[in-house]
Amino acid sequence: MSFPKLRPRRLRRSRVLRDLVAEARLDAGRLIMPLFFKEGISSPEPIESMPGYYRYPVEKAAEAVEEAYSLGIRAVLVFGIPSSKDELGSQAYRKDGVVQRAVRVLKDTYGSSLLVATDVCVCQYTTHGHCGVMARRPGCKGDECWYVDNDRTIGVLGKIAVSHAEAGADIVAPSSMMDGMVQAIRRALDEEGFSETAIMSYSVKYASSFYGPFREAAYSAPRFGDRRSYQMDPRNAAEAVKEARLDVEEGADILMVKPALPYLDVIRLVKTSFPEYPLAAYSVSGEYAMIKAAAEKGWLNEKNIVLEALHSIRRAGADIIITYYAVSAARWLGEASF
Repeated sequence: MSFPKLRPRRLRRSRVLRDLVAEARLDAGRLIMPLFFKEGISSPEPIESMPGYYRYPVEKAAEAVEEAYSLGIRAVLVFGIPSSKDELGSQAYRKDGVVQRAVRVLKDTYGSSLLVATDVCVCQYTTHGHCGVMARRPGCKGDECWYVDNDRTIGVLGKIAVSHAEAGADIVAPSSMMDGMVQAIRRALDEEGFSETAIMSYSVKYASSFYGPFREAAYSAPRFGDRRSYQMDPRNAAEAVKEARLDVEEGADILMVKPALPYLDVIRLVKTSFPEYPLAAYSVSGEYAMIKAAAEKGWLNEKNIVLEALHSIRRAGADIIITYYAVSAARWLGEASF
């Protein structure tokens, strides 16, 4: 019996050899760790729907990053939970707001060695829980009459971005999926002298059911209705290219697809369409919670499944991965797993 001269298995016989020829390489430097900071608490507060994850008081911001930093993670994405909310989300652009203070603590401690990105949105700051300023259609009654006023909202997003940049943020990350938000933020930053502050836009953000645990973590669930009128329809892929192109034209520095695992095809599509732009993928709270739950049941090997999932996101085309498993993944990446 004859065999072909080319035998792919030759390159799989040892871990060192597999590492040498691996196509998708992942290290801690490509990971961003999300952080939740909450006003009115004095010690880390467990998040029930995200086992092993916490809301931190601003005063412990530096401590919250210690382990990640020691493992080689050099970027965080900051979310804030204020002690009070209003219809407009005005707490989001307070100079002494929760995000602004957390950013200052992080930059004072780690300086330029830690990249601090901030989420720019109002859903955690509004009484209604939507991602923008609400308006009512004339002559209409009931919750269905309310809609997000796009143009008023992007003005607010500009204020938030500037307040974050003033606090020391390296990157602002608008997540509200408003039309024109990147252009409005770029203009606001430039006018205030923050032309070096980068924008990582949630360019392709789907109206996903995978966000459930995050909404509990950040107290950001909408009080009525849903976000399908401004976030993307999960049935659409080509539309992602249109959304990403608009952000490119408006001045985005980094593009993003969110969620990650259910949208690997979209990650590939966006990266192929805009290969010259860094692409982030957000492995969201639902992805984290599913793996955690299955691992706690003993149904999955947590380490192996996390590394497999993260490598699949990288393989699909993501240059940067935002993940709640950042610390664990950074620890596991040095161990034999494949």
